[in-house]
Amino acid sequence: MKKIENFLNGTLNLKDKLAPGYINLSNPKYIELDGKYYAGLFIVDYEREYSEIIFKNLINTNVNVNISIFYEKQDSYKTIKDLTYSIGNTGVNLKFGNSNKEDIDLAAFSYNDAKYIRKEMQINNEEMYYLYTYCIVMAKDEKELQTNISKLESILQASGLIPRRANFRQEQTFLSCLPIMENSKDLKSVTKRNVLTQGLVGTYPFISSTLCDENGVFLGSNLYNNSMILVDRFNKDKYKNANMCVFGTSGAGKSFYIKLLILRYRLLGMEQYIIDPEREYNKIAENLDGTLIKLGPSSDTYVNIFDIREESMEDGVGYLSSKLLKLRGFFSLIFGEMEEEKMAILEEKLIQMYKQKGITFEDESLYKKPQEGKIPIIPSFKTSEEMPILEDLYHLLEDEKDKIFKLKLYPFIYGSLKFFNHHTNVELNNKLIIGDVYDLGEENLKYGMYMFTDIFWDKIKRDRNQNKAIYLDEIWRLIGVTSSGFVASFIYKIFKTIRKFGGSAVAITQDISDLFSLQEGAYGKSILNNCSIKSFFSLEEENIMVLEKYANISEKERIEMKSLKRGESLMFIGDDHILAKIEASEYEKNLII
Repeated sequence: MKKIENFLNGTLNLKDKLAPGYINLSNPKYIELDGKYYAGLFIVDYEREYSEIIFKNLINTNVNVNISIFYEKQDSYKTIKDLTYSIGNTGVNLKFGNSNKEDIDLAAFSYNDAKYIRKEMQINNEEMYYLYTYCIVMAKDEKELQTNISKLESILQASGLIPRRANFRQEQTFLSCLPIMENSKDLKSVTKRNVLTQGLVGTYPFISSTLCDENGVFLGSNLYNNSMILVDRFNKDKYKNANMCVFGTSGAGKSFYIKLLILRYRLLGMEQYIIDPEREYNKIAENLDGTLIKLGPSSDTYVNIFDIREESMEDGVGYLSSKLLKLRGFFSLIFGEMEEEKMAILEEKLIQMYKQKGITFEDESLYKKPQEGKIPIIPSFKTSEEMPILEDLYHLLEDEKDKIFKLKLYPFIYGSLKFFNHHTNVELNNKLIIGDVYDLGEENLKYGMYMFTDIFWDKIKRDRNQNKAIYLDEIWRLIGVTSSGFVASFIYKIFKTIRKFGGSAVAITQDISDLFSLQEGAYGKSILNNCSIKSFFSLEEENIMVLEKYANISEKERIEMKSLKRGESLMFIGDDHILAKIEASEYEKNLII
């Protein structure tokens, strides 16, 4: 037993492991501890009244600081007794005016305060507390330490708090800021200030604007306090949906931010589909083994707008009925807004076209029948090769008196857009698919964007238990004034209903005024309101003024938005408004830039 005791005496305990190896207390202005420098401040006075949280600016600072707040509840009976005695004595002095005018004014303040405190304690059941506040600033060297102390003093003074440097009392202040509940007597007499229960609420310290969701993805750091921002946008208990909108001028950092999100969610195995009108995502597709589908005159990859996929059925609507509704949007982009009569003619031809391929309103017509004489197997869905193409529709329209249909379809069959007149020849099984429509040109981008939106929406609906996301870059082309009501309604439907399929829709644009240009901004506003997470990068004054009409932006946030640097963003995440700096490692940058 003695040998065991001797052995234990020679081992390190927890206190030894936590203790620093080197402490220097020789300088009255700071403590040096294991090569780091620490200096203390304590608050000696406060303003008499506050309209907000007292320590808000202190807690949100990016200075490396530890804050310790002590509350000591006082005996109510003794406090009321002392107040009554003080009120009586002060009342006599005020009545007979035994002091000069300045002393009388000070006594009057104390007299009224004492009466107020006694009334609150006796009538409103308030309690009296003593409040003590200490701060320890940390730095790597003396110069940085002095800079941080001066900065912290400025922040405190601007908040109506009177600080004092803890010179010759650095050790006591340092110990008071450790989690050991030590409030030194040497400090208490200097820092003690009384406060009632209702005033105590104003000292609540846990008000930092930061987010740290348990299963969140790292977005960046808080510009005010350098805290990490980790958001789990698929957390249904916290956010009403997983939708996002990302607005910002060219070069503000929004594309880098989106690529970073794609990379980080790719590591989590999430399905992601991107519509790319500016050819910005080619490298990330290559580095992350994604599928890149280029649509254009020089491309050898094709996608057929008439494809009906097994996962494309809408709830309660048959395959063909669902497809016809989506085709209304596509052809409204080609033919413009049509009268009901013309729309009916077009739909009649579409139904006839599908019937030629053996596809009717009976869902069973989309499944291949087993050949006669062979053992029955599970029916397989028809392939793209068994679907009609635009040329089939073109020939059906030849007999129509109104030649406008044929004239506008001609480029899609024999002209510059004939790459639309092909069967799909690409696999769509990858969890990362980028639809590149850059080669379509400015006037024709909307056709390719809508086509990919249709494909990706079908994939979103395939498995409700799998998280997935669709990124709509330059979304204004689909819901702006150059689009149509059918298309805008389809995009709005995606943002409205994608949550029930476990999905997230991401709207990206730099042209905010165009986003709200169709039907007085009705669709743009609806999409904005259906995004739980909003990221506003640097914006021009004109775009900020448009955004103010549709988003709850304060005057302070408006000013901040104009002064944002590249890679900085004002984020609305649920009910939190946070100024964030988007951050990435060098490895991540090499993958996406």
